Amino acid sequence: MSEPMPLHPISRLHLDRLTDATGIHEHAVGSEPDPTHGYCTDDVARALEVDLLHARTLGWPAVAASAWRNVRFLADAFDDLTGRFRNVRRSDGSWIPGPASDDSQGRAMLGLSAAIATAPDARMVAAATALFADALPQAQRVRAIRPKASVILACDAVHRATPTRETAAAHRLLATDLLRTFRAASADDPSWPWPEARVTYENARPARALIVAGRSLGSTAMVELGLGVLDWLIAAQTADEGHLSPIGNGWWTRGEEKATFDQQPIEATSLLLAAETAFGATGYQRYGEVMDRAYAWFLGANDLGIAIADPVRGASFDGLTPTGVNTNQGAESTLMWLTALEHIRAHREPRVEVTAEPAAPAAPVETERPLVASSR
Repeated sequence: MSEPMPLHPISRLHLDRLTDATGIHEHAVGSEPDPTHGYCTDDVARALEVDLLHARTLGWPAVAASAWRNVRFLADAFDDLTGRFRNVRRSDGSWIPGPASDDSQGRAMLGLSAAIATAPDARMVAAATALFADALPQAQRVRAIRPKASVILACDAVHRATPTRETAAAHRLLATDLLRTFRAASADDPSWPWPEARVTYENARPARALIVAGRSLGSTAMVELGLGVLDWLIAAQTADEGHLSPIGNGWWTRGEEKATFDQQPIEATSLLLAAETAFGATGYQRYGEVMDRAYAWFLGANDLGIAIADPVRGASFDGLTPTGVNTNQGAESTLMWLTALEHIRAHREPRVEVTAEPAAPAAPVETERPLVASSR
């Protein structure tokens, strides 16, 4: 194993560049935000998670305004009529009509769960808790494996912080269903323990959810299945030279070779987070090495030997193509780099939880739900 890549200080320069008074822009042209595509609930939820990660090192006052902006966005994304989160918001603040994606439900629940579990502001915790409870009945009905895994992870975090019967029931229901789905796939063909014909994006998230839920529910079978799926993904995405080579955005169809390009930051970070969970469950150093490998992918230990992240600006290119990087630096990619950096920091350094006086939000907030200007 080569020397681990160095840690870098937190930089929010690009994050702040992508963000306006409404939220973080989904896309960028180069390093400039592209307002024509507006905002995405998934990215705002990820930005909230990053704010809470940064609070550990920077302190709550440094991120409080940003975190509140993201919580308000999620509150406005929630449609009381359907009980689901809308996904895409135009730059003028209006919402694009149409069915809400399951991914946006899972992502929103993950962001809210992070606030409930870790925010040092009691008003934010109360607002996020109320919104989480309102969204849970529909969120637990998601069917696809990735959003289902997101809701499992969210329920697990919330149940640890403020347990309720509703959260516990949803957690057990979804985890059991995910276990059944993956167990059937493994039984059908142990060489392809995946319940879909194609392995696509953020693939380690379901494996991570199985490990997390298995530990909470006392299910050795669930943990072992999650570890087995994760090991399969790690083997498929490790180059002969030992570096990470993620499944590219041409995906991996059963019976075929996996696509080498375009490789995306979301895949590297999802693998890092799952390996972190596996390390916590087993203590096996090889999972710590996978974490370092996924982190190093951002910094040049990849198929082309090119840095994908810009640590000085806190930015990440949108992917690795056959000829170099995709030069756009959008929200998802940048947030994946910032997330990976903070999880590696916590893995390598003793954690020091930062406490701070609760910061007042930028605008009045009801304890039941943040007040926002609706653009429905």
